[in-house]
Amino acid sequence: MDLSLFDYELPESFIAQTPLEPRDASKLMVIDRTSGEITHRIFRDIEYELTSKDVLVVNDTRVIPARIFAKKQNSGGQVELLLLQQVSDTDWLALVGGRGAAVGRRFQLQNSDVEAEVIEERETSQRLLRFSRSINEILPTLGQMPLPPYIHERLEDSERYQTVYSRNPGSAAAPTAGLHFTPELLLRLREKGVQLAYCTLHVGLDTFQPVKVDNVLDHKIHSEYARLDAHNARIINEAKLAGGRVIAVGTTSARTLETAAILSAGGDPAHPDQTTAHCPWRPVAEFEAYTQLYIYPGYQWRVVDGMITNFHLPRSSLLVMLSAFLGRERLLHAYEVAKAHQYRFFSFGDAMFIR
Repeated sequence: MDLSLFDYELPESFIAQTPLEPRDASKLMVIDRTSGEITHRIFRDIEYELTSKDVLVVNDTRVIPARIFAKKQNSGGQVELLLLQQVSDTDWLALVGGRGAAVGRRFQLQNSDVEAEVIEERETSQRLLRFSRSINEILPTLGQMPLPPYIHERLEDSERYQTVYSRNPGSAAAPTAGLHFTPELLLRLREKGVQLAYCTLHVGLDTFQPVKVDNVLDHKIHSEYARLDAHNARIINEAKLAGGRVIAVGTTSARTLETAAILSAGGDPAHPDQTTAHCPWRPVAEFEAYTQLYIYPGYQWRVVDGMITNFHLPRSSLLVMLSAFLGRERLLHAYEVAKAHQYRFFSFGDAMFIR
């Protein structure tokens, strides 16, 4: 499955540099999975696309100020650290910019007495760092919000890169589909009877790195922490049994739900069965684990009936996942329609609802 099949042209002018105000003023493309029909709305009107039987599953992760600047102790050269995953109280998996980040290299964090040492080299520029003490309490003053590299404008309010329901710190990037919801919109949905269920997936490295292999089947997804508790699993199962739709808000919620379904059936998310003609729905169960679920065309969806998502980068694993849900040709056609209607792309861009 050649990577070029998941490519498209996007002039830089389509990349949203700042979030819209209010959050729910973004455009919303609605796509019917069966017919391929496309309609255009404003995001706040998504309430008219949902019924009282539906459940929205949101990712309540919170982005940490994971971008840290430091100096090499020997040369004094500046280096940028991007924290990806906390391994222990003092150990973090991180991306280290620049050269010379070999095992044993020490860094002095700027505006702090804390030091960091490279204790293990991982693939590409990933390193396992050991800090001289826990940095959890000082991160809010030490670090900066890790905006994606395609955003060049300054973000005046860091909360605009957080969902209004974020509560569990740990992500290196925002689950951007959820950025469109406001407290007022969520209240209207609840009054309509739409249920809300929460899961957690801390977004990591694959948000920052494109697929680099020619065959998308050879791409390796890095593990990300995910959790679904018993209370929210019950909400999802009861809605499904009552004839409602399970709608994932974002690809991260979708991966969490599908991981839960695979685990509850005794499967391995790193090697899901993608050969069966049909995967009947199974009740999801609570879990807490690191998931390596990689979804590409041919995947048999087990839980997710609909998905709210933003418009993703060319040649990305997220575009590959969406192709598995909607179909590659229909997805790429929708992207061309989005450009024709001046939709805004990527993290601060507009949204689509695949129903």
